[in-house]
Amino acid sequence: MKNIVVIGAGKIGSTIARLLVHSGEYRVTVVDRSEEHLAQIETSTALSVAQVDITDASALTAVLSGSFAVLSAAPFHLTIAIAEAAAKAGVHYLDLTEDVASTRRVKAIAQTANTAFIPQCGLAPGFISIVANDLASRFDSLDSVRLRVGALPQYPSNALNYNLTWSTDGVINEYIEPCEAIVEGKLVQVPAMEEREEFSLDGVTYEAFNTSGGLGTLCETLEGKVRTLNYRTIRYPGHAAIMKALLNDLGLRHRREVLKDILEHSLPSTLQDVVIIFVTVSGWRNGRLVQETYANKVYSAVVAGRPMSAIQITTASSICAVLDMLSHGHLPNRGFVRQEDIGLDLFLKSQFGHYYEQAADTRKMAS
Repeated sequence: MKNIVVIGAGKIGSTIARLLVHSGEYRVTVVDRSEEHLAQIETSTALSVAQVDITDASALTAVLSGSFAVLSAAPFHLTIAIAEAAAKAGVHYLDLTEDVASTRRVKAIAQTANTAFIPQCGLAPGFISIVANDLASRFDSLDSVRLRVGALPQYPSNALNYNLTWSTDGVINEYIEPCEAIVEGKLVQVPAMEEREEFSLDGVTYEAFNTSGGLGTLCETLEGKVRTLNYRTIRYPGHAAIMKALLNDLGLRHRREVLKDILEHSLPSTLQDVVIIFVTVSGWRNGRLVQETYANKVYSAVVAGRPMSAIQITTASSICAVLDMLSHGHLPNRGFVRQEDIGLDLFLKSQFGHYYEQAADTRKMAS
């Protein structure tokens, strides 16, 4: 059994730990500075907890030493500290961050590290990049790659048509920070919450708009190879208008803690959610302009004996699948590894890939 450290005892971190232990191949230590959060973890012979202040570099390095890998499910602003500790401890590093600046720093740390550094292993960025790269590989040349992802309540019941299913800090960050895109072949930055569009899937109408971080490193990978590349978050219609009023008209983009407090005390969380994954790639094959689309919905379910939301399932199983591939020698064991370096077939065949089985079936139908 390989020893794994999971940083963060929240919804996603605890789910990651549960999936890894349930597999029978990993021994997990969950690290958090919150005694209250750690008390909610069900410990066992293969699952222990450690109360550590993540900002204490020496204490963090000590708890990582001797482990195979550290998986960060901590807030994005702690990413760099954890990555630096992983490099010092000589352990593999994986995270879920969508923050562009943090990922650039992780890439720099990886250049001199003796282990693998694999950031952005969640849903978006993460699995969505693996899917997009797989579709893109089927074309002789590319025209456009469009990625759309959303975690939505199955039963919306408020004006925002939204429930908290993910990190509040992460949601605010992606709604505010500039977004990367490729427009007419050039890598550019576009504003978050803009370029709203509507589309329908299975008879339901959705809106989508620019948000930060969802493309991961795809812009760097596909620059000069595609005319259009963009990522947009999916919500129910009406959400974007209200959020723009809060962020811009009321100026809460400059008062993130106030906005966080409002959202967390106004929007209930829910386990009854659905994750929508929608990727469309167009380009030339054998001299013809053709298009392929990958569309899938993942719903909340009972996993490893516990009810879990769709965002918990997709995010946790994605980083667990990447870890499993690394553990079995299917990924480089040193340096910076991009999500688009990961093969979709190998991902789906990993012991955690079956949580995306519906996605696999959808892909076969599209082929």
